[in-house]
Amino acid sequence: MPKPNFRYLPHTADVAFVASGKDFKGVVENSATAMFNLMFEIKKLEASKAKTKTIRIHESANNRQDLAWFVLQEIVSKVDQRGVQALRFKVNSITEAQGKVKLRGCIFYKKQKEYLALFDVKAVTPSGFTLARKNGKWSIRAILDV
Repeated sequence: MPKPNFRYLPHTADVAFVASGKDFKGVVENSATAMFNLMFEIKKLEASKAKTKTIRIHESANNRQDLAWFVLQEIVSKVDQRGVQALRFKVNSITEAQGKVKLRGCIFYKKQKEYLALFDVKAVTPSGFTLARKNGKWSIRAILDV
């Protein structure tokens, strides 16, 4: 698996990051990885013998920026709601039709007795959330409410 492309930024109260990708799919997956890396001890989870399971995500929006925010916020909600420890997110499909952009993907997680939590991410802050495409590379800049 290629190394995710993200970095954390200085922020006064919460946690900010910028993630990059060669395409929209990649930037959404790397953004989810940036969140999971803050939320859980990923290396210990990967080494765990607990079975890896999936949660499906289906979101749609009028544009890609809103879609990216909706997907990341839905990931935070599903992980919190189900009390699972997420390892990664995979985009399965992106479609555009009738003025809507739709994304289908899967959260890969483990549910085990030992909870390997780092930060409690409550939300992806909508203010300051940006999706950009420059020189053929995509980026997402986000602030996480922790």
